[in-house]
Amino acid sequence: MRSVEEHQRVVADLIAARRPVSAGLADAEGRVLASDVSAPLSLPVFDNSAMDGYAVRAEDVAGADANPVTLPVAEDIPAGRTDVLSLEPGTAHRIMTGAPLPAGATAVVPVEATDGGIETVEIRATAKPGQHVRRAGEDVTAGTTVLRAGQVVTPAALGLAAALGLGELAVLPRLRVLVMSTGSELVSAGTALAPGQIYESNAIMLAAAVREAGGEVVATPTSSDDVAQFSAVLDGYAGQADLIITSGGVSAGAYEVVKDAFGAGAVEFVKVAMQPGMPQGAGRIGGAAWPATSGLGCPIVTLPGNPVSALVSFEVFVRPALRAAMGLPHPQRPRRSAVLVDDLTSPKGKRQFRRGVYDPAAGTVTTYGPPASHHLRWLASANCLLEIAEDVTEMAAGEQVQLWDLS
Repeated sequence: MRSVEEHQRVVADLIAARRPVSAGLADAEGRVLASDVSAPLSLPVFDNSAMDGYAVRAEDVAGADANPVTLPVAEDIPAGRTDVLSLEPGTAHRIMTGAPLPAGATAVVPVEATDGGIETVEIRATAKPGQHVRRAGEDVTAGTTVLRAGQVVTPAALGLAAALGLGELAVLPRLRVLVMSTGSELVSAGTALAPGQIYESNAIMLAAAVREAGGEVVATPTSSDDVAQFSAVLDGYAGQADLIITSGGVSAGAYEVVKDAFGAGAVEFVKVAMQPGMPQGAGRIGGAAWPATSGLGCPIVTLPGNPVSALVSFEVFVRPALRAAMGLPHPQRPRRSAVLVDDLTSPKGKRQFRRGVYDPAAGTVTTYGPPASHHLRWLASANCLLEIAEDVTEMAAGEQVQLWDLS
């Protein structure tokens, strides 16, 4: 069997980044910067008031703490006033937060330290030079690198870009992923079940996992176990995806539609030494239906059909490779060590990923539900996966166990 690490490398080698694009600020959120960002201007752009109050010359209000000073109010300066003003000695300008400081003014007295007058104002506090004044460039100097390539575009980063007058950012685009379920037994929710039918869940689940990992879902089609239909559905999305993920049709039995469609060598089907998720496949598809922009073909990762196997396989193989290709931080789930609360067994020669409930406060973890790959209910309520090594067949309560934190 192929080891977990070997198949991780195979999948990681298939999934590559798209070329950088220029994206509007709203579309850049959550993506990774492809290049450094330099400030085209300084912030603040001009000297401005940090308070609602009165712009003054500091020497004109010296001693106002003990002896209030009355000054004529020569101008009213709301935020957004664009004409250039000068403050004459022995006068004050009423000024609002963010409004440009008039030439000659050296301080702002808060309105709370005055009588709030409009024609004249009584100043009741001394002001030091520079008090409540935001100086031009004290936050950002024009030409400074303010954001770095590889940085995730956060709300704060967007705010800075907007404040600098930037309408677009060069980012790594999200990878476009086609998620496809296979199985003649599958029907959509809202349809009455006939004998032998089940509701499709893998595509919905895996699409959510793709989005949570930072990718973009192209579509979530379903195909029967007929090779012609499978190929037709797949080809209907030709050229729209950077990665194809299928679930089902990769085991050793009959009617394995994915293996039948790609068994000639386009996709390599293997057994990986893990539980759940032993049957896996990965490769590239090309040809006229899937023109390869890279010349290599479109990557495809084929996952098993049991729902727990499908999602665990995504976590182990696809999620880290997908996030790494998009430059996103922390491609791997956080690894923890915890004290096992109960005994467990594990198959020899296979790495087991067991559902668990991790209590970070106590530093303990409890196995959760049976290990079989169809018990989706337990995975839905678990917050971690216990990772049991291939050479371990038994673990006793009280031992340290490694886990993947899914919370």
